[in-house]
Amino acid sequence: MVSRKRMVTDIMAPKTFDLHHIIRPNILKLKPYRCARDDYSTGILLDANENSLGPSIPKSIPQAMSSPPSSLERYPDPHQTELKKKIAQFRNISSIDQIFLGVGSDEVIDLLFRVTCCPGENGDKVLITPPTYGMYQVCADVNDVNVLKVPLIVDDHRFQLNVEKIMETLSNDDKIKLVFICSPGNPTGSSISRKDICKILDHPTYKGLVVIDEAYIDFVCPDDGDKQSCIDLLSRWPNVVVCQTLSKSFGLAGIRLGMAVANSQLITILNNTKAPYNISTPTSLIAQSAFSSPSLETFRSNVAKLLSQREFLIKTLPTLPFISEIIGTNDANFVLARFVDQHNNPSNRIAEGVYKKMAEKLGVVVRFRGKEIGCEGCLRITVGSEEENKILIEKIKEAVQETILVQ
Repeated sequence: MVSRKRMVTDIMAPKTFDLHHIIRPNILKLKPYRCARDDYSTGILLDANENSLGPSIPKSIPQAMSSPPSSLERYPDPHQTELKKKIAQFRNISSIDQIFLGVGSDEVIDLLFRVTCCPGENGDKVLITPPTYGMYQVCADVNDVNVLKVPLIVDDHRFQLNVEKIMETLSNDDKIKLVFICSPGNPTGSSISRKDICKILDHPTYKGLVVIDEAYIDFVCPDDGDKQSCIDLLSRWPNVVVCQTLSKSFGLAGIRLGMAVANSQLITILNNTKAPYNISTPTSLIAQSAFSSPSLETFRSNVAKLLSQREFLIKTLPTLPFISEIIGTNDANFVLARFVDQHNNPSNRIAEGVYKKMAEKLGVVVRFRGKEIGCEGCLRITVGSEEENKILIEKIKEAVQETILVQ
């Protein structure tokens, strides 16, 4: 007699079942995005470009989340009208109909692929400009969309667009639906010239979207007009999409709120495509509190402190042994420090050795970026608090010394 346990097992796991036969081939080949916490999660964390000074919201958030007291058993507002009004006022956006809210900017990016690109080997394409944010490639792979790469100009360490090559690529391929421009860039920290972005938008035959990812826009020096937000370009070009987030300058990475600002027709399509209640009530209430007067005062104060500490790192890091320079235009809340060998050549071996020693022995975590185009020998270092940055400097000295001794 066959036991009940044996029968259940046989039903649940038929011999003919093979998961590889039902999963899409592009998913089986997928290289997932590797986030900072996949490597290290303890110590002084200067690896994920989070706001080291904490959230800008007041400490009374528990009260905010419980008002109204019965809200959590109800589905959240699918339109998030009140939150959009606050965002529109803060970012000087003419209408809330131009705002889409997502679960971080990653949902925004993924939805743009889903609503514009037909998948498959002979399907649509997107254009990216490496070194850049890794989720563009991951979302393309998930959605089975082809990627064209036009690297940034890296020789001068400013990481700007190769406008001529981009224009040529757009002219030669009418299947390109999306152009992703990260400004300020990750991992470069460089703002892309607005003049160059406008040249791309003025392309005579390109019919797709130009997506400008402005996750770090609040860390840009306000005196440089060629580096400012591109939201105002919507009034001239209907194919502009600007992505922003509350994760960085607002210090609210944990609530996962991103946004797209675009023409109202595209926003309607994104809203029609998203999950019905994608923004939770706690996320919405916390985000709304971030735009109160006290929170915005804290926000501006924290940004100013981080900019001051960024200058400290820019001046101090190149004085340390085996760090030759800080590359990029330094417009984000991190810096890109280049390590070199005794012959002043970029050294991934030294950079990665310092990275591992600090994370595994010295309690300070940064990010190794030496394998990306134009970033040889580089560590990406998030700007920490004044105390964290002082510790960072000492630990780099110690790690460099240990790394050189074991050569």
